[in-house]
Amino acid sequence: MAAKTVQLTPLALETRTALPTPEAAGHLNRAQQTLRIWACREDGPIRPIRINGRLAWPVSELRRVLGVA
Repeated sequence: MAAKTVQLTPLALETRTALPTPEAAGHLNRAQQTLRIWACREDGPIRPIRINGRLAWPVSELRRVLGVA
């Protein structure tokens, strides 16, 4: 089974306020499971927003961590 590839919008051009886990992981160059572990342990560099049991990663925090203006 082939892995899904996610088309990433550059963070500088992103208009959404939060991204789903696969897109956030792609920007951070980390596995999706790493972000889920950060959310569970609450010890990562970014804290997600929980929306109906799903994780949403704030674009402003992604920009801060990656140093994107």
